[in-house]
This record gives sequence, structure tokens and C-alpha cells, in this order.
Amino acid sequence: MKATIVTIGDEILIGQIIDTNSGFIAKSLDKIGVEIHEMISITDDKQHILDTFAKLQNKVDLVIVTGGLGPTKDDVTKKTFCDYFEDELVVDEAVLKHVTQLIEGFYKRTITQINKDQALVPSRCTVLHNQVGTAPGMWMKKEDTVFVSLPGVPFEMKYLVENEIIPKVVKEYDRPYIIHKTILTYGQGESMVAERIEDWENSLPEFIKLAYLPAPGSVRLRLSARGKNKEVLENALESYVASLNAIVSDIIVGFDEDETIEVLVGKMLTKQQKTIATAESCTGGIIAARLSAVPGASNYFKGSVVSYATEAKVNVLGVSKAVIDEFSVVSAQVAQEMALNVQRLMNTDYAIATTGNAGPTKGADNAELGSVFIALATPNEVIVEEFNFGQPREKVIDRALIKSLEILKKEIFKNVV
Repeated sequence: MKATIVTIGDEILIGQIIDTNSGFIAKSLDKIGVEIHEMISITDDKQHILDTFAKLQNKVDLVIVTGGLGPTKDDVTKKTFCDYFEDELVVDEAVLKHVTQLIEGFYKRTITQINKDQALVPSRCTVLHNQVGTAPGMWMKKEDTVFVSLPGVPFEMKYLVENEIIPKVVKEYDRPYIIHKTILTYGQGESMVAERIEDWENSLPEFIKLAYLPAPGSVRLRLSARGKNKEVLENALESYVASLNAIVSDIIVGFDEDETIEVLVGKMLTKQQKTIATAESCTGGIIAARLSAVPGASNYFKGSVVSYATEAKVNVLGVSKAVIDEFSVVSAQVAQEMALNVQRLMNTDYAIATTGNAGPTKGADNAELGSVFIALATPNEVIVEEFNFGQPREKVIDRALIKSLEILKKEIFKNVV
């Protein structure tokens, strides 16, 4: 079964908003064995929508459209659906009742004609009830293709996908199983990882595909198995993941799409009943943001000092001005003092500190562009490493974040058997 996702809206095409709907829909369909054929973004133009529908007709089994269902004149999807299916709009009494209750009961205001018009739907469509909004979804079939229209508001779209579309597709269509397994690696680049696992990759059967998903400092290896027998697929994936682990266990940090390095670090800190704090200069607080974004982070993350300016390092963190004058603010000595002082200030077992010159110009200390010192204070010592991440600025900050988490992960996993 193949599907195409179509997002409608000029605001997407001009970059005013980011399309997150397509990713959510694609993941949801993939989990139930529906193959995503393509994703398309088009303008709020009736003829453009009609041409797109005609192009997709009988090429895919399912077309899911988001956007253009609002009550204003620039929202043309419902009328375009009627034109494409040679249908007419009628009032759906159940939708009207829901809209009225929502407007008058929840929002406490008089319902307007524009609000009432949300209950207009093509007469032959299957209405998908939108419990969390006013715009219903619409399900219509023409020849071999089902067209589904959803509101563009993300939380409304998600509700309809999870509660209406997925159950309906599962019930009405025979689909293969598509199972993914993601292996998260840190510390080596894509080409090096590929070289290490070349023989293993060549041994994969045809029904298992491998994809490399590189990011700064990390590579996700995604295994995808497709077939009719779920148990056979799961057993095969388990076997090949085990053999992969035997080859590159030194760089594997997780076996799940959502098992990021900060999640793994958080789990281990919680298990060991250890705590951590950060003192950040060039990274501006993103290490703290990444650590604290994990649910349950309050068990181990105690706080952060973003000492961006030199005076903040001296007045807040208590870094010695004499040390700064002698070695410069971008130095191993300053990074070490930052880590030790925030460790003491927050009373934690571990502390990460960063100081560097992210660019795009040299600072007062004249440190080379891209220079970063990362210090990790542990219960027994302070580890300080120097890097030069080059340019541009965003690359320096991102790599400093990744390397800081990598150093922390390596240290706290050191004694794990």
C-alpha cells in the first residue's frame, strides 16, 4: 500500500512556518505498513490542487491532504474536493452540533455563520470527527485512490490521524509489516562506520535494508525489514543487530530511535544516583537545555550557570581573574575552574564546562576561531580536552554540545559491565 502526503498552504512554501505534519503522518503510516511514496507541498490554489489530485489518481492507494480547511476565504480545500468528486457541500448535523457546543459552551461566545460553515462537507464523504477542533476530516474514494483531507493545525491533525485514519486503514486494507530498528552510534563518522561494517552490510538479506543517518558526532543506523511474517522479521532483525553489536560495540550507545545520548546519560545517572551541573560559555546553555529536556531530568540535573561574559565567570562562578589574565578566557585552566566551581556551587557529582571562540570573529583573548575547551569534573578528577571545530559558528556550538555529551557518556559508562 502506497501513500502520498500533500500539504496545502502558501505559508509553508514561503518558509513562514515549518511543515511538521508530514513527518508525523509518515511515521504513523509507516508503523502500520503503509509505504510513503512522496511528500508534496502546494499553494492554496484551486487549480493546483485539482492538478495534483489528478496526477496522483490511481498512482497511489492513499492521498492525505493537510491544510485549507479553515473558515476563511483563502481556505479552498473543501470546495476543491467537491469539484474533483463532482459533489456538493451539505450541512453535517453532527459536526454542526459539535461546533456549536465548542464555540458557545467552551469559548463562551455566540456562534457566527463562518463557524457554522465548518459543518459543510461533501455529501458523499465519510466524515472524520474532529473532537479537538471545528474542522472535520473528510474521507473520499475515487476509483482506486482514497483522498483524505485533514486540518493543518498540528494537534487537530494528530488527533484525526491517531483516532480516525489509522484505525480505518488497519481495518480496511491488507498491509505488509514494516519493522525498523535504529542503532545509535557516537564518536565516528559515517565513512569510518561504513568501512567497519562493510562485510556485515553485504551479508544482509534482500528484505532488510540499511540506511545511514549521519549527524554531527553521531551516526544512526536504521535497519528496515519488510514482509508478511512479523515473527520472522523480528527474529531476523534481532540476529543482525546482535552480530552488528559484536563488530562495533565500542561506539554503540543505544538501540532505539528515541534513545539519544542524553537519554542514555540520564538513565545511567539515575541508576547510579549521581548528579550533574553545567557551566557554559560558548555553548550558551544548550548542554543544559539538552539534558533538562529529558523527562525525569530533575533526578540528576541540578542546574547551570551560563557565564557568557568574562565578568560572569569571575563574579558568578568565582573563576580567578589572575588565571584568566595569565592563560586567557579560552583556556584549559579556565575550563577546569569553571567545572570545579559549578560542581561545588551545585553540589553535584559531575560538572561540564565549556569555553571557546565560536566566531565569526576573534574575541578579546585572540583565541583561534573554532577553539573550544571542554572540562568534565568527576568525583575523582577533572578531564579537560581541547578541540578546534572550525567554522561556521553554528557548527562549532553544535559539535561542542555533542562532544561534551560524548565525554560525559564515556566517563559515566566507564565502569559499566
